[in-house]
Amino acid sequence: MKEYWTSLASLLGVLAFFQSLLQVIFPPELRFAFLKLFNRIFNVFSTYCYFDITEIDGVNTNELYNAVQLYLSSSASISGSRLSLTRALNSSAITFGLSNNDCIYDSFNGVTVLWEHVVAPRQTQTFSWRPMPEEKRGFTLRIRKKDKSVILDLYLDFIMEKANDIRRKNQDRLLYTNSRGGSLDSRGHPWESVPFKHPSTFETLAIDPGKKMEIMEDLINFANGQSFYQKTGRAWKRGYLLYGPPGTGKSSMIAAMANYLGYDIYDLELTEVHNNSELRKLLMKTSSKSIIVIEDIDCSISLSNRKKSNGGSGSRNYYVPEMRCGGSGSGSNCEDGNNNSITLSGLLNFTDGLWSCCGSERIFVFTTNHIKKLDPALLRSGRMDMHIFMNFCSYPALLILLRNYLGYEECDLEEEILKELELVVDKAEMTPADISEVLIKNKRNTEKAVRELLEALKIKAERNVKNGGNRQKKNSDEIEDEEEEEEEEQEKRALESPEEEEGSDDFDEEDTCKKGGIQEEEEKIK
Repeated sequence: MKEYWTSLASLLGVLAFFQSLLQVIFPPELRFAFLKLFNRIFNVFSTYCYFDITEIDGVNTNELYNAVQLYLSSSASISGSRLSLTRALNSSAITFGLSNNDCIYDSFNGVTVLWEHVVAPRQTQTFSWRPMPEEKRGFTLRIRKKDKSVILDLYLDFIMEKANDIRRKNQDRLLYTNSRGGSLDSRGHPWESVPFKHPSTFETLAIDPGKKMEIMEDLINFANGQSFYQKTGRAWKRGYLLYGPPGTGKSSMIAAMANYLGYDIYDLELTEVHNNSELRKLLMKTSSKSIIVIEDIDCSISLSNRKKSNGGSGSRNYYVPEMRCGGSGSGSNCEDGNNNSITLSGLLNFTDGLWSCCGSERIFVFTTNHIKKLDPALLRSGRMDMHIFMNFCSYPALLILLRNYLGYEECDLEEEILKELELVVDKAEMTPADISEVLIKNKRNTEKAVRELLEALKIKAERNVKNGGNRQKKNSDEIEDEEEEEEEEQEKRALESPEEEEGSDDFDEEDTCKKGGIQEEEEKIK
């Protein structure tokens, strides 16, 4: 045993001598050149090629590294044996990842590739303005040389797209609103955000099932239509106009659309936007895969029908002076900095102009209670592609409300009650919000809730018949025209102020002075 250790020590001494001799004979530069030559020879005979994706690219974070990490998390959760768990900020899900120096196989278009997560300690860094992580992280991709030109570009594009989908699903959706007065936050953004937690879905939305399926199919076709929009040369956006009486579920429809597609919502308050330039800047700061909402657009700024504002003349003027002053034509109001100066032309360019193309996969949603008050140029296809009329509660929508609030299916109710509900619901003209309130009051006593709902529907239907409010006997267009005329008269009365009266008195005095001067000149001539 002693002789064994003696021979081992002498062998180690010989190896140390040769190592020192090699360092003297072969300097580091020569050894580096030899290793480089050996790697080239190895690569010539090797059937694989390798690609390194580092976490830090210079001083910036490599987005491809983060995308690969997210993409491999879906595969690692299934086939990995040693995993790392992470949870990102504003995320509601836990993601899986490869542990240090672990490998995983993946396949794309029938080609198998190998991913290796390489983690090594970083050398002692010199002075740097930005401190670097202690560990050097990266992924190494191994692909056969014959498959490199076939799948590499397509595979990386697929990884980026898949990672964006995973990130969007894991991250909580946000509800944005433009800052008051156009101010910027600490990061220089004009939008303020809160987590979007609205529970509305198309399953719980109380509208006609046929209309619901039509909207859902249109949304899916839009979300999956990138190649179609590129082929046809159209901007990847779509506009929806939701109109109808208050309480018919327009806001719930927007929330259901956002939850269905997984999009963020930008709630644009036009009264806080000062001019068209600020409106364009807000559009530029919105992200893709988002819904831009302008609720009650007929009440936000003056966007009334130009044909009516021009006294029914056929000429079309895209620049309405009233809009420059926030609906007031007086010059004193224009000088006030609080009033917005958004023009109809600016809003049209916002929805369908060149600036609407700065980004992709955006949906514009406008809501209004009076569609005829809006200018026809705002309603045409290309700006508002799909008009959705949110009507009073119908019988199919009533069944959805009974299922949501009381847990009743159609087979759970008696046939007589169903027939009475079907006969009276259209005549009652109650909104889903009114019916929901009746059901919420008696949600613990379901039978009482159905009885009170039936009574409320009958009372409302009888009242409509007595007051002549049944819209089957009167044209809806005439009703809307009467309502518009009443509202216009109220607006005219509201716009009358003491300042305008004083201005009119000044004008009257000027006119009398002018008339007096003319009479004096005529007397002199005579």
